[in-house]
Amino acid sequence: MTLQAQSTVQADNERVRVTRWSFGIEAETGYHRHEYDYVVVPLATGRLKLIGPEGEETFSELEAGVSYYREAGVEHNVINATAGPFAFVEIELKA
Repeated sequence: MTLQAQSTVQADNERVRVTRWSFGIEAETGYHRHEYDYVVVPLATGRLKLIGPEGEETFSELEAGVSYYREAGVEHNVINATAGPFAFVEIELKA
């Protein structure tokens, strides 16, 4: 059974969408494509498994408070590969 990560939209307007993603152990977002450039702010230190469009697997090591930026068009499923819960805030830049 697939465990679904929980998303909570904290702000959404014509310029940005801010979403908190909370993951239980092995929870995942489901495969998706990012329509906007975005910034991720990890709320904890942990490891995420990313599965790309061709099924390729990569891992990202994230550190609490160390943000990163990606351009629109990224396609993946994000899976919590941390030994415990994990969370981050995603800020999508609409304009």
